[in-house]
Amino acid sequence: MERKWFVLGLALMLTVTGCARNKELEKISREQTMTITSLNNEIAKLNDRLAALSKAKDDLAKTKKDLERKLKAELASGDVSLSMQERGLVLTVLDRVLFDSGKAAVKDSAMQTLDKVAQILNEDTKDNLIYVDGHTDNEPIHYSGWKSNWELSTGRATEVLHYLADTGSVNSQRLVASGYGEFHPIADNETLEGKQMNRRVEIVISPKKFTDRKVVKTAAKGKPSAQEEIIK
Repeated sequence: MERKWFVLGLALMLTVTGCARNKELEKISREQTMTITSLNNEIAKLNDRLAALSKAKDDLAKTKKDLERKLKAELASGDVSLSMQERGLVLTVLDRVLFDSGKAAVKDSAMQTLDKVAQILNEDTKDNLIYVDGHTDNEPIHYSGWKSNWELSTGRATEVLHYLADTGSVNSQRLVASGYGEFHPIADNETLEGKQMNRRVEIVISPKKFTDRKVVKTAAKGKPSAQEEIIK
């Protein structure tokens, strides 16, 4: 009799243990399935990003060829240069092409060059962000009326931006102007040739699209209305 109860108890214990084990295995299986699904989703997103980056690179390569064709004379003069960099396609224009000494107004003789650039920006890279960066040499400001090289470089970048937007009809949402003053030289400021190279405006065609920026609503502290915050 005791043996019978022992066998029944053992069988019950094994059944309960088996059920618990099955539930644990089912839980592990569900977790593994969720993990695999999540990883597959991440892989798909990464593949989409890689495809987008590859297309952006191809688009910029085409734009570079078109700019080389349009700006053949300017490139040959040495006053304009093109380079593919990590931040995008960079068109560098020396200040003497665009401005009179110490001034920020775009010269009439430079307008044809900027018209060509605007045409390519509108045809080849309609949605790409465009950064217009002004740079100077390290000579202090004395007579031009600008407070410092920062103001001069920013004013020049802004003037080029306005020309591209107002005359060249480039979408203003794509354009950003920055002034770096003397602090990002590309040549030695100890020589006249180096100073000349450093006085420049760089038009950077970014692989990023202005349409990729997301706008989310965030509540302003102490206010019932919402503020728009741009996430780049």
